[in-house]
Amino acid sequence: MTDIEHRQCLRIGETAPDFTARSTAGEVTLSDYRGKWVLFFSHPADFTPVCTSEFVALANAAKEFAKLDCALLALSVDSLYAHFAWIRAIHDRFGVEVRFPIIEDPTLVIGKAFGMVAEGASDSSTVRTNFFIDPNGVIRAIACYPLNIGRSVDEMLRTLAALKAADETGALAPAGWQPGDPMLRQPDPNLDEIFGESDPSRWFLQEQVSK
Repeated sequence: MTDIEHRQCLRIGETAPDFTARSTAGEVTLSDYRGKWVLFFSHPADFTPVCTSEFVALANAAKEFAKLDCALLALSVDSLYAHFAWIRAIHDRFGVEVRFPIIEDPTLVIGKAFGMVAEGASDSSTVRTNFFIDPNGVIRAIACYPLNIGRSVDEMLRTLAALKAADETGALAPAGWQPGDPMLRQPDPNLDEIFGESDPSRWFLQEQVSK
């Protein structure tokens, strides 16, 4: 495994720390995914109820992420062989094949480098984190959930689609935005527009005009 620096907290706009590690799909190096989006997410442990429900949902949605040119990459402190046993149990129970890589991180090196685990922690019981990493390796969004609350795959897909749409159009995604919905234009802070609008809110809140 690549020696990576411990980070208490990563921020949006920073480059994701690179690493190489074993996974259920072979050796994985994060920087090998440059050129496409990556959803890098951690889960507390294999063979747990909430994590199992999440992995079933993510495996069922894998094609939707692929359509958005996004790779799924999971992380857990459990060993590689525990991962294999768990995904076999998921297959036998739900008929779902978890094909995206699940990385082993028994020493917490990767989790700590990404700030997924508190400094000095001996386990990952508080870890349930999503990192949306763009094709340049830059962290564009982060979401954290507690141990007892499962994540929404629909919200993961929506966030990814919104990030891509904002990049492509230069516009803003409003609250609850879904693919195909209107986006908002970036405000133009100049006095002529501010005083010239009949609607006093229109200069800063206006739908993007399609080109």
